[in-house]
Amino acid sequence: MSAKRKYEQKERAAKQEETRRRITEATVELHREVGPANTTISAVAERAGVQRLTVYRHFPEEADLLSACSAHWRAGHPIPDPAPWATIDDPEERLRTALGELYAYYRGDDEMMANVRRDAPGIPALAALIGGLDGYFNAVQEILAAGWGVRGRRRALLLAALAHVIEFETWRSLERRQGLDPDTALEVAVRAVRGAAAPTSSPA
Repeated sequence: MSAKRKYEQKERAAKQEETRRRITEATVELHREVGPANTTISAVAERAGVQRLTVYRHFPEEADLLSACSAHWRAGHPIPDPAPWATIDDPEERLRTALGELYAYYRGDDEMMANVRRDAPGIPALAALIGGLDGYFNAVQEILAAGWGVRGRRRALLLAALAHVIEFETWRSLERRQGLDPDTALEVAVRAVRGAAAPTSSPA
């Protein structure tokens, strides 16, 4: 193969990759602005500066485009790694550290997260993508449940409280709906878990 042909192929591949990137970024922007359910291929093509057929050529199936968008978004918004939290012995300090990182993650692009969670039930391919997060949050819950010294009903209450405070919607309620500042929102969440783990007073 001649050097000229190799150069032409390399240039063509670079242009295709650039087009793919523009389509992906345009879709991510629209998902943030109007949500996945309201994002049309026509709107994506217009935002990316390409034809509708070009979008379909790069992403023949809806799942292909959603997967590319998800990977692109996650690269810029990596979810916190829970492994370091497990090395913190004190359970309340561990909880504060984990919630601080999780809430900062939610705060980083809550409009996108809210739109995706709202629309996922009606888009099977999208629901499958975010369904993979269940395992992550189950692992986080187990890490945060260690060391509280509770069993039986108190452990069940603790697990329920932990599942609640690590949720995106809980953070959104505290900071976006209630208007709490980050430190206060964190304190409310920690107190909720602490209360769940506390001994229950016997009736008088």
